[in-house]
Parts: sequence; C-alpha cells; structure tokens
Amino acid sequence: MTPESTVQLPLEAQALLKTATRMETPCGTGTLVWHLWGKDLCDPALAPVVLLHGGSGSWMHWLRNIGALVDSGRWVLVPDLPGFGESAAPLDGTDADALPGPVEQGLQSLLGNAACDLVGFSFGGMVAGFIAEQFAARVARLVLVGAPGLGIAPEKAIRLNAWRHLAEPAQRDAVHRRNLAALMLLHQESITELALRLHVANVLRDRMKGRSLSRTDVLARSLAQVKCPVHAIYGREDALYRGKIERLAPVLRLAPGFTALTLVDASGHWVQFERADAFNAALLAALNAHL
Repeated sequence: MTPESTVQLPLEAQALLKTATRMETPCGTGTLVWHLWGKDLCDPALAPVVLLHGGSGSWMHWLRNIGALVDSGRWVLVPDLPGFGESAAPLDGTDADALPGPVEQGLQSLLGNAACDLVGFSFGGMVAGFIAEQFAARVARLVLVGAPGLGIAPEKAIRLNAWRHLAEPAQRDAVHRRNLAALMLLHQESITELALRLHVANVLRDRMKGRSLSRTDVLARSLAQVKCPVHAIYGREDALYRGKIERLAPVLRLAPGFTALTLVDASGHWVQFERADAFNAALLAALNAHL
C-alpha cells in the first residue's frame, strides 16, 4: 500500500465533499475526477464556473472559495487535474500543455457546448489559458490567479526542500511548512494545521513530475491569442513576482480582452486561501463584470 492510497483529507474538506456531486470523465488509462456544487440552486442566466487548481494540488486549493461562488448563484465544477488528486495522468506529457485535451473532453461531457467562466490558479492558470486559446468557444471569461508562464522570473530562485526520503511524519511536516512559507503563503500565521494538511494531502498525490513550462513565457504567448475577457487576481506579495509585481500588467495586456488586474494586499501566492474573503470579493466582481 502506497502513501498515496492512504491519504487522509482534512475534516473541512471531507465535510465539503459530502455536499458535492462526483463525476468522472475519461482521462489517460483511467478517469478525470470532478466535484460539482450548486447545480440545483444556480441561476441559469449565469455561466457555470470551472476552477482549475495549481501544481501539486487538487480541488482543495479552492476549499475556501467554493461556498461563496455557490451562494452567488453559480454552478461550480472543480476537477482534480490529470495527474493530480484522484485523477489519472494524461496519456502523453507531464506538463500543463498535456492537459487541455482531457479537460475539454470532460467539459464537453458535463456542459455540452455551453461556455463557462474559467478560473485557473498557478499551474492551472496556464492550463486555463491554453484552453481559452485552443477551445475559444468554451470560455466566456478567463480569470488568472497567480499564474506563471509569463516570462517574468522571480528575483531569487524559489527552492523547495525534498521530503519523500524522510521517514518521520514530524520531519516531513517541518519541511512542508518551510515549503509553504517559501512559495505559497506570506504570513507564518497563515500556515495553519488546515493549510498544512491540505498541502500534504495534495503533494502526496502529485504524479506529474518534471514540469518546467512555468519558467517560460508560454502563457504570455497564448494570451495574445485569447479573445475572451481576461481578468487577473494575484497576491501583492506573490513569491513568484516579489520585487517584479509591476511587470505583471504589461504582460497581461497582451490579451486583446484584458480587463483588469487586482492585487490582494497582505497575501502570497495561494491568495484564495490566505485572504479568502478579499479574494472571493475580487473574483465575484470579475465574474459579474459586464461582458
């Protein structure tokens, strides 16, 4: 039995899962797992919202945001992206460019030809940008959250510490806390037991190794071809852009439909977790902006 097969989700995640509908669509040699909320209560005049999580993540990157979207009248669809969480890896490739096909196949199964509002965090932001470029009719609006792939390298390389070789859970937790501080969360007080347990459950199930597209300008090049409205929400102290945050807007403006960049104060990369209330307000404003 592998550690991946015995992952325990935090109680908060277990409780939210109980309110979801689980669906599976084809992916690689297995399935892409989706969790859906709010279909029975949603406003049919509003586009469904699809949330794509970050690298080494799962649907749980959005734990503090799903409820606010459902309360606003949205139908919310959140996959475990191929190779993460409970979803099978794609047949070919180990980076963001291998994911648009199986995700679009799943959306076709779940939504038919209906367009959605697509929100992508970090690695998932690159996937979302590729989908908006390759399957233009699918995306009514694109919202990028802390997305890399814009050709803006951090001033100082972010180094994450290895942990799989450590046998003691306490030692592993110490490394995970340091990694959360290095990349994901700005404030030490944000690295709560919940943040730690979500992170551990996520990284244990990451099978997409050797990803490198985030260090290129691949998303910037895709944005130049995206025709739908493009919004962006980043933590003002995002570790990926610390010292270079002013360079974001000029690159994002490569998108013909670029609308606005919102910077959330006192927040790092995982902005939707660290400053959930402020992020939720910014996301709802972006989603409700007049097209």
